[in-house]
Amino acid sequence: MCSKKRQWHIGISDTSPLTWTVDFRSYFFPLLQSPTVTPSLCAPTSPLRVYMYDLPRRFNVGMLNRRSQVETPVTAPAWPRWPKNSGLKRQHSVEFWMMGSLLYEGDGVEEREVVRVSDPELADAFFVPFFSSLSFNTHGHNMTDPDTEIDRQLQIDLLKLLRQSEYWQRSGGRDHVIPMTHPNAFRFLREQVNASIQIVVDFGRYPRIMSNLSKDVVAPYVHVVDSFKIDDTPDPFESRTTLLFFRGRTYRKDEGIVRVKLAKILSGYDDVHYERSVATDENIKLSSKGMRSSKFCLNPAGDTPSSCRLFDAIALEPGYMVNQLRKFPKERWIEMWKRLKEISHHYEFQYPPKKEDAVNMLWRQVKHKLPGVKLAVHRSRRLKVPDWWRRR
Repeated sequence: MCSKKRQWHIGISDTSPLTWTVDFRSYFFPLLQSPTVTPSLCAPTSPLRVYMYDLPRRFNVGMLNRRSQVETPVTAPAWPRWPKNSGLKRQHSVEFWMMGSLLYEGDGVEEREVVRVSDPELADAFFVPFFSSLSFNTHGHNMTDPDTEIDRQLQIDLLKLLRQSEYWQRSGGRDHVIPMTHPNAFRFLREQVNASIQIVVDFGRYPRIMSNLSKDVVAPYVHVVDSFKIDDTPDPFESRTTLLFFRGRTYRKDEGIVRVKLAKILSGYDDVHYERSVATDENIKLSSKGMRSSKFCLNPAGDTPSSCRLFDAIALEPGYMVNQLRKFPKERWIEMWKRLKEISHHYEFQYPPKKEDAVNMLWRQVKHKLPGVKLAVHRSRRLKVPDWWRRR
């Protein structure tokens, strides 16, 4: 549960840095309700059939190489790698990995949760490959930057294309999947795609009428530090000499102000590392090293939602957090560590996609939303009494 992001409160150092919502079992893995039972995670018998719009590259991978003038839709042979030194842009790159999963045509297709169909009439859902998060981060992500006009125009052009689609018109966009993991993604026209299935990381900046669990899918962040895949020391508990670790920005707004309080109450401990830092490539490497040598990693609230009440309560009593962690039983820690190793592959975003990795789990959740989508579409087509009265 170690991560530079914020949603969990305190986590055990794992084989890979993860960021989860408060109860990951109840939503992202609805089958994982008890740590004492290992349920089957077998994929549904039939994969989700998805039609992906062929958009010009300026809407997606063209942002990764702005020097390229190629506008034809990207194909599997031309699919690029995610840039190695992209910093925090990577954490909002779910859109990239979802698009790649639809383009991939190699081995393992029979184990995937989704297949791309070329005939929209055969589709269960429609994927809109607009990298809205990357667009915000690329085109002047400072709100006052004139370059944000590029982001706004992309949204305008996309809406024009969608409204011309008979499939968007048929459902009002309800069966269309649009990733929007950055809190400012699609910020100019987001209310005009409210009905779609949005891939988000939280709902903090938007009202329920715009984003909610009844129609949308919550994704884990794409972790920016390297996965720790070689973690087979004889005693993983004792080999981690740091009790508690945090490295990141300490001055944030809203709920994130708790980070300043934590900096004060966690100073003076030899085995606690709490450091102010920004996300440079070198600092990300140092964070990776620090997480791997720590028993617990602290994930305080940042700019976007998480309740600050727990942190406020802890901050009122200096020494409380550290004392509680020192008393944490080694046997229980080992048990949690092993459990995390078992499920960490579900949080890996990768290309080519692999069985039950993060992107496949997301497509599974999209499939779970479709019965509700179909019901909503059916209700929208019902004959209304006023309509019937006017036809008389």
